Amino acid sequence: MATNDLKSLGLDMKLAIPGAISGAVRDEISYDLSVQDALARDYANISALARMLQPRIEEKLGQTVNMESIITSLKRLRGSYTPASEDIRTVIAESVVNVRTHVSKISVEKTRKALEAVSGMLASHHQDFIQVSESLNAITLIFDQKLHKKLRAKLADYVLLEEGDDYAAITVQSPPLIMKTPGCIINFYNEISRAHVNIEDTVSCFTDTIVVVKMKEVAKAFTALTELITEERKRLEERE
Repeated sequence: MATNDLKSLGLDMKLAIPGAISGAVRDEISYDLSVQDALARDYANISALARMLQPRIEEKLGQTVNMESIITSLKRLRGSYTPASEDIRTVIAESVVNVRTHVSKISVEKTRKALEAVSGMLASHHQDFIQVSESLNAITLIFDQKLHKKLRAKLADYVLLEEGDDYAAITVQSPPLIMKTPGCIINFYNEISRAHVNIEDTVSCFTDTIVVVKMKEVAKAFTALTELITEERKRLEERE
């Protein structure tokens, strides 16, 4: 239906210009390696992908978007991507997922004394599960729920930013190849996001990728990751 026809029906809706649509489509799929891979290998259902993207593009632009314009943009972008490397697929296939339930999280304001206190806790609890991440302004500890009261007491003198004890930690153990292969970790994050699970915290340590989620969502996140790994293992077996 043309814009004039819409106006005749009392609907003053603006149609987004093609250049803006192309940019919005590129932004939407720029973070999703699986979609990029599907476009690069030419197995993506362009029409279905366009239908999925349409409401997000319209929300982003604040305007009505023609479906054909999205399809055209996807076809033009198809040649911009290359398939995920074999190294990425190998890393995923050789990864193993473990889950630790009943995990707590505490974040405190980063100060010199707080850093010293956390260092002391790591030394005295070196056999326990404790993961520490540090930003410009905060220190976050992920640890076994059984340690919550003890560690909270040791951090009582510092500014508390966040605290919770209803979490689970998912650890993806990958082969050493992950350390020199870009694009692996984003695949793990994408699978969790597509399962509509929020990542509460994450840290990378050597070849391990640790993702913290709410206890009620751990099953969905675990299933998403194991299905990804299983799929890549099947592909490896088919090539052998």
